[in-house]
Amino acid sequence: MSTPRPLVTPFTQHAKIDVPLICGAMYPCSNPELIAAVSEAGGLGIIQPISMSFVHGHELRAGIRKIRELTAKPVGFNAIVEKSSDVYTQRMKKWVDIALDEGVRFFITALGDPRWVVDKVHAAGGVVYHDVTERKFAEKALDGGVDGLICVNDRAGGHAGARSPEALLEELGGLGVPLVCAGGVGDEHAFARMLRLGYAGVQVGTRFIATTECRAHDDYKRAIVNAEASDIVLTDKISGVPVAVIATPYVKKVGTKANPVMRRLLQHPRAKHYARMYYSLKSVWQLKRASLQGMNYKDYFQAGKSVDGIERVEPAGDIVRRFAATAAGEAALAG
Repeated sequence: MSTPRPLVTPFTQHAKIDVPLICGAMYPCSNPELIAAVSEAGGLGIIQPISMSFVHGHELRAGIRKIRELTAKPVGFNAIVEKSSDVYTQRMKKWVDIALDEGVRFFITALGDPRWVVDKVHAAGGVVYHDVTERKFAEKALDGGVDGLICVNDRAGGHAGARSPEALLEELGGLGVPLVCAGGVGDEHAFARMLRLGYAGVQVGTRFIATTECRAHDDYKRAIVNAEASDIVLTDKISGVPVAVIATPYVKKVGTKANPVMRRLLQHPRAKHYARMYYSLKSVWQLKRASLQGMNYKDYFQAGKSVDGIERVEPAGDIVRRFAATAAGEAALAG
């Protein structure tokens, strides 16, 4: 399949890429080969540092250099800026410095004040986008100096938002920065539709798990291919806040609600930090184990409602090129 003509948007100009398509950062599924394949095809693969080190066994700098052996095209970096602990914050600051030192210039922040990332990245000539689910968070991120917004809607995998792609676009329109749709896009026609709505780009996660380059277990990939949107449920038993997962037999058995004691702790102004830390430590192991070792284990397979558009496992580059060709073709027909 030939490379389609570039689809130029404010986001592609920021990221210096040809196709306005992000392979979203995924714990535990963001391995170097997947990131590189998406970028090489013209999209933007995003490095998830915890996944890189803890799941796939690469010290961050070595992992970035492995990606560079596979592609010279731009990649991005995911910085979770939540103040969970001083140790974590210092580690993330070190990771951001390494990424900048290795030439990364596009960053996506989430779950906190992005100002310190913005200051570092802008000083190096880069750009920062921030994950948001509603306007109040968008305004806080813009106060922090970000250059664009990743608009996480109610069809996303992982930590989904509460609004539809259309409602979120209407709510965040007029803020003066590029908006990227995140959630619900599993096929090329949905991708083209989000661009026609007015999004400057689309972030996709679940579709890229079901690829040949992703190191996720075949059970996980089959679960995505076989699932329908109605199989996606929200559980707060992973991180203490709702996370979108496939309703596997294990999820159906254990339920999706935290027990009453944990629910009270999660709502307590002081205790909620420790409750979320407990869930986070637990989920790191569960998600890694299920992703890499399959259905014989207690499995939480994160996925979004985009599973409706995913029919097979295929190379990531083919997905990027097909999405781009369809969007360009539909745009040409629309005049």
